[in-house]
Amino acid sequence: MAENPQNPEERSTESWPQQAWAHLESVRAAAPLIQCITNFVSMDLVANVLLSAGASPAMIHSVEEIPEFTPKVHALYINVGTLTPGWLPAMKIAAEVANRCNKPWVLDPVAAGASSFRLRACLDLLKLKPTVVRGNGSEILALFKGSVDQTSKGPDSTHESTGDDVIEAAKSLSRSTGSVVAVSGAVDIVTDGARVVGSANGVPMLQKITATGCSVTALIAAFVAIDPSCPLEATATALSVFGLAGEAGMGRARGPGSLRAELIDALHGLDRDTVHRMVKIGNVS
Repeated sequence: MAENPQNPEERSTESWPQQAWAHLESVRAAAPLIQCITNFVSMDLVANVLLSAGASPAMIHSVEEIPEFTPKVHALYINVGTLTPGWLPAMKIAAEVANRCNKPWVLDPVAAGASSFRLRACLDLLKLKPTVVRGNGSEILALFKGSVDQTSKGPDSTHESTGDDVIEAAKSLSRSTGSVVAVSGAVDIVTDGARVVGSANGVPMLQKITATGCSVTALIAAFVAIDPSCPLEATATALSVFGLAGEAGMGRARGPGSLRAELIDALHGLDRDTVHRMVKIGNVS
């Protein structure tokens, strides 16, 4: 487990590589059970990323099973990528059950600003107080503004994660919801409304593989499951470890197709020395 989890404010940026390894090692040792209510496109990669990191994925989304199953999990992951009216009640009930059972849960508001239906669903889920929200710059801005984005490109972002408007929106959203907010980009931004840190691991070709964003959010859920008292630290280290696996896999990949397989292998094989040397996390403000 990460050092001194009761006092996250005492953790220094110098300990980020050590925290990242402690979190990954804890996931491998504990094999936390992560319930994934995620989109059809992402299910395969999400499950394989969780397995390669050492977690145990459960792709259970039936509303009939949630009251009995969700109390057993270590964390819940909700992704609205292929949202339908039939799936939304299950997402809400699962989040409510997770809250009642003091289980952390993580929201991926895919293409939140693409339509009124999707935006309303995401805003309703936000009211259920996710532990972490992870999206791209456009998704976080849509949630902050509470309005449909007329220039939306669906799940693709038209805003940089490090833009001042995006960082301020993430901080404000975090303060208003109580959630840690993460913004994916060339540098991944994580904030709890006061602190802002950035993770600079990763490779551009990950954007050419569908569901990598969905998968890193699932990995965040696994890291938060083993360190629920420190969701900012768990989120930042999960983003960094995933990006680091992408870097390692890129050295052997020939293109997006082979990188997908190499990413899974690299995440499975990351060792202490590599994590300690290569993790890139630091304060933004």
